[in-house]
Amino acid sequence: MIGKRIAQRMTELQLSEGELGRRSGVPQPTIHRIITGESLSPRQSNVEKIAKALAVTSNWLWTGKSAGSEASTFAHANVEPGPAIKGSVPLISWVQAGAWCEAIDIMNIGDAEIWLPCAVSHSKKTYALRVRGLSMFNPHERRSFRDGDIIYVDPAKDPENGSLVIAKLTNSDEATFKQLVLEGHRQFLKPLNPSWPEPIIELPPDAVICGVVISKLEIF
Repeated sequence: MIGKRIAQRMTELQLSEGELGRRSGVPQPTIHRIITGESLSPRQSNVEKIAKALAVTSNWLWTGKSAGSEASTFAHANVEPGPAIKGSVPLISWVQAGAWCEAIDIMNIGDAEIWLPCAVSHSKKTYALRVRGLSMFNPHERRSFRDGDIIYVDPAKDPENGSLVIAKLTNSDEATFKQLVLEGHRQFLKPLNPSWPEPIIELPPDAVICGVVISKLEIF
């Protein structure tokens, strides 16, 4: 049954009906009717969109067999499936990130730029930001961030010495992205770029750590 195979693949990818709807462009109520069996003959165009979002062939959704090979359910034999998606997070602005530091519950934000899939386990308050500038770019290190890269930030993760964090300073409405350095009771923010003109700044007592960077999406 096509609905059972869609539900099976959604479970493997940890996708909700709403997330599958966003990724496929098929309305969530339509997906629900297919999964529950209310719609026994869904439109082929919708099945193809769902198959693409689930990284399987439409033939496998219909029959349980992929075209050309019963053992392969993925659309392209020379492509391996990526990491399981753990959910979607909003891509917000740096001003919104600053507000996020002060507001505990603004998860129902309506003006997020887009919602992005995240392959790393994260809390429900996680958000994404687009990196600006080159203060965190270091071509000699594994952790390096170019202008335009997407970073995923989890406010529920406890920062440690060396963590990459989003912080809000008292004299700014926007947040900033730096490495956290802890020395006793003192906290410092350090850019990863060794040539950056301001190598390190001390965090004042009333500054706020808005979250820890847990992953990035590199933009080419």
